[in-house]
Amino acid sequence: MNNKQNIVIQTNKLTHINNKGKSNMVDISNKNTTTRIAKATAKVVMKLETLQKIKNNDFKKGDVLSVARIAGIMAAKQTHNLIPMCHSLNLSKINIDFKFVKNGIQITTLAKLNAKTGVEMEALTAASIAALTIYDMCKSVDHFIKIKDIQLLEKQGGKSGYWKLEYV
Repeated sequence: MNNKQNIVIQTNKLTHINNKGKSNMVDISNKNTTTRIAKATAKVVMKLETLQKIKNNDFKKGDVLSVARIAGIMAAKQTHNLIPMCHSLNLSKINIDFKFVKNGIQITTLAKLNAKTGVEMEALTAASIAALTIYDMCKSVDHFIKIKDIQLLEKQGGKSGYWKLEYV
């Protein structure tokens, strides 16, 4: 049996696989440059005592939310190194907001640029890494912190135009 069989896949159906079945970074050279914005979210659920320690800035490791914000920004800028076939992007803005909610922290991120491809992965990566950083900084006092509901909230720009999540 020949182990080097040619695999033929219809390229119009799979954007990250070429016609020989090999992974392929999408060619965006013919796309239009537009302003692209993406918003994403994540939630970190924890004990009320842990949440209060964050509010009081009472962690030996430092200000949890400041460190999480920096980590999220850094992660967004490195998304192309983390996610296969992501384009490296010259981001013009990354914003990370934290909101205290009943049993945790709601993270909302915004990524923006003028480019030929979207910034959804950068916004999602920023939310994910900010959440993981909160977990890391608080794990010594709360072993059961939960990260959940990582998702895209909104995107605009490019061929698909404007899109917003209508349910949560």
